[in-house]
Amino acid sequence: MDTNKRYSPEVRERAVRMVFEHQGEHESQWAAMTSIAAKIDCGVTPV
Repeated sequence: MDTNKRYSPEVRERAVRMVFEHQGEHESQWAAMTSIAAKIDCGVTPV
């Protein structure tokens, strides 16, 4: 399923905002993304 249809724009915006807010707490941006994804019950797909 296309991720644009799976998650609402609000969920995607929140996830992106959370990654930027918390990336300093992680060794890399990827680590921040996987951590946030687990917290909001979303998958992480590399682009």
